[in-house]
Amino acid sequence: MTLTKANIVEVVAEHIGFTNKRSFEIVETLLEIIKGSLESGEDVLISGFGKLWCKRKERTFGEKSCNWRGYDADTKKSSYF
Repeated sequence: MTLTKANIVEVVAEHIGFTNKRSFEIVETLLEIIKGSLESGEDVLISGFGKLWCKRKERTFGEKSCNWRGYDADTKKSSYF
């Protein structure tokens, strides 16, 4: 089963007794805090769950095997758990 934001909202509503609307606001706020921390380069450590962090991958040059032409891969950030 895939865990979705809707599933999390439903579980929060059931366990805490909030309405779905209030539970959605709580989950959305939590995810925005985590997202903002990762975007600013901070690690996110959730005790009993794990650590989330972003790693910057520098610009690289490679070749596509289908036509052997070179291409540039732009700098990007990847999230890890």
